[in-house]
Amino acid sequence: MTATPTEISLLRLATAGSVDDGKSTLVGRLLHDCKAVFADQLDAVERVSRERGLAGADLALLTDGLRAEREQGITIDVAYRYFATPRRRFILADTPGHVQYTRNMVTGASTAQLAVVLVDARNGVVEQTRRHAAVAALLRVPHVVLAVNKMDLVDYDEAVFAPIADEFTEYAARLGVPEVTAIPISALAGDNVVEPSASMDWYGGPTLLEHLEAVDVEEDPAAHPARFPVQYVLRPQSPGEFRDYRGYAGQLVSGVLRPGDEIVVLPSGQRSTIAGIDRLGEQDVDVAFAPQSVTLRLTDDLDISRGDVIAPAADAPTATQDVIATVCHLADRPLRAGDRVLLRHTTKTVKAIVRSLDARLDIDTLAEEPFPQGLSVNEIGRVTLRVAAPLPLDDYTDNRRTGSFLLIDESDGATLTAGMVGTPLHADTATTPTVDAAEV
Repeated sequence: MTATPTEISLLRLATAGSVDDGKSTLVGRLLHDCKAVFADQLDAVERVSRERGLAGADLALLTDGLRAEREQGITIDVAYRYFATPRRRFILADTPGHVQYTRNMVTGASTAQLAVVLVDARNGVVEQTRRHAAVAALLRVPHVVLAVNKMDLVDYDEAVFAPIADEFTEYAARLGVPEVTAIPISALAGDNVVEPSASMDWYGGPTLLEHLEAVDVEEDPAAHPARFPVQYVLRPQSPGEFRDYRGYAGQLVSGVLRPGDEIVVLPSGQRSTIAGIDRLGEQDVDVAFAPQSVTLRLTDDLDISRGDVIAPAADAPTATQDVIATVCHLADRPLRAGDRVLLRHTTKTVKAIVRSLDARLDIDTLAEEPFPQGLSVNEIGRVTLRVAAPLPLDDYTDNRRTGSFLLIDESDGATLTAGMVGTPLHADTATTPTVDAAEV
């Protein structure tokens, strides 16, 4: 739904890049130059910077909030920052650059509409740059910005910037990334972050902030089929106005629903019609659209419980117990064939078993190694799962919410793996040499 003239749109973005590429400094510069830093915060940063013998404020300290981060000068956890300009509101996830924290980048980018991938102009595209590009492509982040940082350390030379931009854009295209915008910047000096650089007159594109304010992230909810995972069944059973009330509450994760729509409940396959839609403080609204939280009332009393999905009868997902997915493994313990896990999909958790590990992705070549012995932390691969009860799944390329899931350790509840239904990277890298499991 397009924002009205009185509304300010929201952009969710994530930063990523290799170690010491300057992500935290960039975020600090962005916040500082947008006047989104309180005076006491800036005073604290300046005081700590002086104690370290620095001539000026280390803006990276605005985001590195953990003591270990400040002591080591690295980012460990995802730091969320909220700021706004007259044109747009922003939720920014500053994610770590170290390879062992790639899983944190998955967390930060999972809901992002735009990813800013930083590259040190002196080092160019490195393995971790390619890894972060692959994660952004895997998570179907629709917009990617390549910020070539530290241009002040290479004399603002266009001949340094251009080949880096070309190499990254070519790699991203092989991953299926639909759009890459390359911007030369200096986070430390502020060049092309909020204000245009006086030292790079050869660059005629937008500053980073100008691009963030202008990129089109508005989506029409009606462009995707409706998906409504049931979170709670409302049955007051009390005398008075709501004596016979039965409603199904949850968040509409995609699409649009209206009273009178024919629906199907999955995985049971029961059919009914929407009798009414209620929102907090409002009854019988005309329409509900993602991502609103609403309560649906149906014309029939059906056996519906938490974890069921309500969808249009004419455009419903298929409920299946066999899941082929692309995953990013997040735990220190390797994922192996035969592992018994819990699978959490929207509001439902079911038991599952890893039937096979079909392939592991080589980040450098984008080739797939068939049938690995296991997936280690931060590795990306394809798996086949068998779940104990049918799940209504969409392909991740069609729906990020109902096409994603988590694998959880059933013994302690720890998150093991982030999964995307289907093979989003495999399909987009068809020109890259791969080995299909069926041919082995």
